[in-house]
Amino acid sequence: MIIRPRVRGFVCVTTHPTGCARNVAAQIAHAETEALASPMVDPPRSVLVLGSSTSYGLGSRVALAFGGRAASFGVFLDRPPRPKRPGTAGWYNTAAFEAAAAERGLQSACYNGDAFSNETRDEVVAALRRDFPPVDCVVNSLAAPRRTHPDTGRTFTSVLKPIGAPYSSKTLNTDRAEVTGIELEPATPDEVDATVAVMGGDDWRRWMDALRDGGVLAPSCRTIAYSYIGPELTWPIYRDGTIGQAKADLHRTARELDRELAPAGGGAHIGIMKGVVTQASAAIPVVSLYISILFRIMKEKGDHEGPMEQAMRLFGRKVYGAEGVVSDPHGFIRLDDLEMKPGTQEAVRRAWDAITTETLPDLADFDGYRTEFLRLFGFEVPGVDYGADVDPMVEIPTLVGG
Repeated sequence: MIIRPRVRGFVCVTTHPTGCARNVAAQIAHAETEALASPMVDPPRSVLVLGSSTSYGLGSRVALAFGGRAASFGVFLDRPPRPKRPGTAGWYNTAAFEAAAAERGLQSACYNGDAFSNETRDEVVAALRRDFPPVDCVVNSLAAPRRTHPDTGRTFTSVLKPIGAPYSSKTLNTDRAEVTGIELEPATPDEVDATVAVMGGDDWRRWMDALRDGGVLAPSCRTIAYSYIGPELTWPIYRDGTIGQAKADLHRTARELDRELAPAGGGAHIGIMKGVVTQASAAIPVVSLYISILFRIMKEKGDHEGPMEQAMRLFGRKVYGAEGVVSDPHGFIRLDDLEMKPGTQEAVRRAWDAITTETLPDLADFDGYRTEFLRLFGFEVPGVDYGADVDPMVEIPTLVGG
């Protein structure tokens, strides 16, 4: 079948298997090139990545497997393909990863299922115990809009809202390439609690406990979860909003886990990452416009990074580099350092104040933003013939469950 992009809001409802595979191949090439130039120091032997099929989770798995030669196990939730109906992008990304790992003799396996469920945890722990060395690195990169609590069965849905007062700002309508006004009502206390239940640290804690109790966690294990701070102009909807409350809970969990892991030489860390285009960030009001402005400025300065470049710099230089773990006084590993340069943020603020629909092409990199968005789904990838027939039925032989 011939597959074209069909976008609805902030989601592309079609995916291209060949484009996804090309994306993964490019990430692998970057990781291998960087590893040759600057090898990791004492990299992990066995890695578990939660949320492994897209964005920072995929970049982390590629970095540690192809850049550090680690055995890797990925947990993800994606829709498999059916005849005449493509699967989701993460399915094809994972298939490409697993095929490349097999070609290079790297041990890898994966599980497609709800990472929030006890059943998934039990089956993954059993697979790790059976086939993998003790896990000495756990990456938590889960991003989901809802979570069913594994004990109570209650389903929580996260919201993207300010707290305490309504918030007015501007945002980017990506369908129409328009800068529009937006007003968001504040979240209720129940909505705040639900967002923390979905995006906070409880599930991370449950995974670490399950791995430890299942006897598959190496004593010196390091675990990392991802967060974002961003500039002040995004704080009402992000840092000071419902997401910020969830991230604060994630940070508290990191401190608790770190106290438990540190005595044996391990640790728990929060990576503060750069603003990038992901399926999750595309849904956040205000942030999409900020990122499109940021892209133009950072590309002009020559220090723009995507999730793959961020992951390689994180693990190659700030976790498994010559200096060991490099963190700020708050214990955060800062990968937003280039984004938050004063000169960059001053330029963003000037553009933000002046931007309108008419000035969007000059003050932002909307074309670059939209291209990166479509590439998440395998479109706009150089070298792919989108007029050619493609078979959506791609299998993942290393799938152990789900």
